[in-house]
Amino acid sequence: MNTTEVFLLAMLLIFVVPFLIWRVGRTDYFAPLAIVQIIMGIVLGPGVLGMAMPEFHSFVFTPDVIKTLNGIALWGVMLFVMLAGIELDLKKVWQYRGESATTAGLSLGMPLLFGCGAACLLLAYPGWVGPKAATWQFLLGTGMSCAVTALPVLVLLMEKLDILRQPMGQRILRYASLDDVAIWGVLALIMLDWERVGRQVGFLVAFAVLTMLYRRLMVRLSRSDRWYVALIWLVACGFGADWAGLHFMVGAFLAGVVMDADWFGQEELDNLFKNVLLVMMPVFFLSTGLKTKWDMGGYAVFFVGGVLLLASVGGKLAGAHIAGRMLGWKPGEASIIGWLLQTKGLIEIIFANILLDKGIITSETFTALLLMAVGSTMLTIPVVHPKLNRAQNRDLVGQASS
Repeated sequence: MNTTEVFLLAMLLIFVVPFLIWRVGRTDYFAPLAIVQIIMGIVLGPGVLGMAMPEFHSFVFTPDVIKTLNGIALWGVMLFVMLAGIELDLKKVWQYRGESATTAGLSLGMPLLFGCGAACLLLAYPGWVGPKAATWQFLLGTGMSCAVTALPVLVLLMEKLDILRQPMGQRILRYASLDDVAIWGVLALIMLDWERVGRQVGFLVAFAVLTMLYRRLMVRLSRSDRWYVALIWLVACGFGADWAGLHFMVGAFLAGVVMDADWFGQEELDNLFKNVLLVMMPVFFLSTGLKTKWDMGGYAVFFVGGVLLLASVGGKLAGAHIAGRMLGWKPGEASIIGWLLQTKGLIEIIFANILLDKGIITSETFTALLLMAVGSTMLTIPVVHPKLNRAQNRDLVGQASS
């Protein structure tokens, strides 16, 4: 087969296998299609299919095919995250800046603290700390892996729960977006890349200045021209953020945050969101899994994965409950927000892959983090859905009684 035929065969696997498992297995409640796509990306990668059927894996997922898939995935996730940024109302962010900063800080700081505690336990045993890691790098890297929130997956889950555009969904989006920026900044510190820290400051200053010019330009353009200029802005922000070490997804989110939804029309935005989700995001979910290399590392890795999952979920819930007490949230809100914010998805896997490549963690630690990310994401809908129903019923009863 030529490269085009092999690429189309790979695309067939990407779209057919997860859909059949999701539809025939009726997994939607505990594992929505996006979660199945994430898991199948890992299964189709070198760690599972590559070990079980190495010849078939190397035949289908050639370097040229993987490069093509990565290009589609990169553009798809940039569009998706930009649209998530447009959904976020900046005026509300500024209006509730104190609440947002408090909640984001606690929802990042508590699981980071819990994760560092779990990493301290691992220091006592060989095989978990990477060969090039200083102790503080391992502690902070593992702790931050427990603090990550997967913004693209979070948006998908909130859309599925029908709360993305509701006040709670917008609040959660504010908290997660602040944490997302902080996470990539901390990663630069872990890598000891002080040049990139300077670049990050420069990028954020340049972004603030250019945003004012960009917004003035957009209000003067026709709606059809705005779409084209928005894509140029998206590429420029993604490039600048990645060059600065903040990751291209942070740039894509910032590009969307400073846009107004009424520039484009809500119906057109909704249609683009659905099309990107249908056509391009499956490639992102699976292509990231295809880059995942891991070894099982024995039964101990499952135990460590469970400890890290406990630290991640417990830390997020603790942070959300402390924020809820401080800010006077309604009963049940802290639990819902904490569970949604603990969603890991592929962002944590990307984060852990970087730590593995830099020698800060071992393949065993990476596997434990991978298991934690999958478990964390699969728990979200089954736990949040009934809690959300109870909270909505309480609101209806309260409205009726008043």
